[in-house]
Amino acid sequence: MIRTIGAAAAMLLGTNAALAQETTPAGVPIEAPGPEGALAGTFLDAGKGAPVVLIVPGSGPTDRDGNSPMGVTAGYLRQLAEELATNGISTARVDKRGMFGSRAAVSDPNSATIVGYADDVVAWTRILKDRAVAKCIWVAGHSEGALVALAAGQRDADICGLILIAGPGRKLGTVMREQFRANPANAPFLESLLGMIDALEAGRTVAADALPPAIAPFFPQGVQTYLIDVLKQDPAALAAAYQGPMLIVQGGRDIQVAQADADALRAAAPKAVYVQLPRMNHVLKEVESDARAANLATYADASRPLAPGLVDAVAGFMKR
Repeated sequence: MIRTIGAAAAMLLGTNAALAQETTPAGVPIEAPGPEGALAGTFLDAGKGAPVVLIVPGSGPTDRDGNSPMGVTAGYLRQLAEELATNGISTARVDKRGMFGSRAAVSDPNSATIVGYADDVVAWTRILKDRAVAKCIWVAGHSEGALVALAAGQRDADICGLILIAGPGRKLGTVMREQFRANPANAPFLESLLGMIDALEAGRTVAADALPPAIAPFFPQGVQTYLIDVLKQDPAALAAAYQGPMLIVQGGRDIQVAQADADALRAAAPKAVYVQLPRMNHVLKEVESDARAANLATYADASRPLAPGLVDAVAGFMKR
């Protein structure tokens, strides 16, 4: 059923949107030292004494806003930062080393490792502590960024606590196999994809001519080298070793990171706060049905708001 709104309601919605734009703190550029050049990000200052959270993006060429040249234009990390700022929490969202504004940090983005990304988180916490005159910095990681946050949390005393949003709780090989099998479009290439994971777990790359032409461009040698490092990581073990406050957030309609991952993190860190948002998908948007097409459509919809409850969960956890 199609619902319509009257002119007065439309005017009210427009007014509310304008007020939200006016009250959102203006973002300013911020930099941290990287291995070869500067790391870049955007800082939203919620005011003196406000808690500060560093937002770490997920896998692949994902920028500080949560967008990717691979067809993701949902802007979900920008939305998260802006809504947290309006809730009295300062935020820094950042580009990964070698990409976008942080391209000068390393000459080859595919040379990155989880340890290297964790080094960058540590560098950011130092900068943000000084800028905000804060005792410590919260770290919120989305998807693979949650794994990076867990790695950084093992060694940085300046981290107040970790916020793991749609984070893997099992080793990446298990997650990738599930994702490849779940997508019907992968059926013609499934054997090659699963064989590639087996090889990478064994520390071997796969030559491009050994992969079907349709998927070979997605797995260049540099990316495979990075995956070899990521496949070694055990997020549940890292969660078990972390002693600080932890929030685990999982969406019930996430088609990339499964409920089993959240369950693995919870089992490893039973003292963590857990929030499950039944209609939230991987790009933090609300999806009304289980239809895969409807879910994927939100990946390109920056006008769609974040799933209800997400910002309240994160802000409430930090402020308590």
